Parts: sequence; C-alpha cells; structure tokens
Amino acid sequence: MTTTEAFAVPIGERYFEDYRPGAAYEFGRAAFTEAEIVEFARRFDPQSFHVDREAAQDGPFGGLIASGWHTASVLMRLFADHYLSTVASLGGPGADELRWLKPVRPGTAVRLRVMVLDTQPSRSKPDRGLVRTLAELIDQDDDVVLRLTVLNFLRRKAFPNA
Repeated sequence: MTTTEAFAVPIGERYFEDYRPGAAYEFGRAAFTEAEIVEFARRFDPQSFHVDREAAQDGPFGGLIASGWHTASVLMRLFADHYLSTVASLGGPGADELRWLKPVRPGTAVRLRVMVLDTQPSRSKPDRGLVRTLAELIDQDDDVVLRLTVLNFLRRKAFPNA
C-alpha cells in the first residue's frame, strides 16, 4: 500500500468526490497505557487477560492485552479525527472483515493507515455516495494489529445542503 502524508482536501471540506479509489494515507498516533486498557476492559470486556496483570501472565497471551473492542475504538477515534469528513459524513451501514491480528499490550503506540478501496454514487439518493475504506492500525514495529473494511455514506459536492 502506497502512503502519503496528507489528504489533498482538509477534513472540513471533504465530500464524496474527494475520496479517490486507490489513494492511501497515514494519520494520527495513539498509545495504550495499562490504566486505559484495564479501565476500558472493566467496563466493557472484563476478561482476566484484559483486567488482571497477574492472571494475564498465565493466560493465553502471556500478559495483559487491550480488548479488541478497545483497539477498534481507538481506530474509530483516529478515523473520525483524521479521515472521515466533518461536513459530509452521513453515517454508514457497517464494517466488514474485522480482524485482530496482533495483541496490543501496554505501551503500544499505533497510527492509522487507510486506503480508499472504491466509491459508488447512490442510485436511489443522488445527494450521496458510498465509500469503502480499508482501515488498519499499525504499531511501532510496523505490524498491523487491527484491520477492517469500513463503509461510509458521504454527501456529494453537487448537493452540499441536501
């Protein structure tokens, strides 16, 4: 995947037409602390390898790891902050092919890598189109820790006030 450092159009001016199939970008940084991993897991995924450092040592991952849902939430935050238009986003019908590829441990730092897979103008609602994006979290070792395909509806430029 070829990457660039900047999207051609600022996030507050992006519309459906600005997402070009084949374009790839890297954005943002986030780090996982032990306290955040445990706090998230206590609320949403209280498995021992997410909430108890000592129990996690004897668990399947040999130590404490972030919940996959915590990792997905961090991806979503970076996606919303850096990639998804703030003026044209109309939500989305979902995500496909979610894969947790490597455990995320305390101290792991990640960045977001995205590639526009394809775009499709809506046949039934001409004011919008569907953008399909491959999104990945990459750790400090350049390993992919999370991968999914995201589907988003975006307003078209010709219809900015629709």
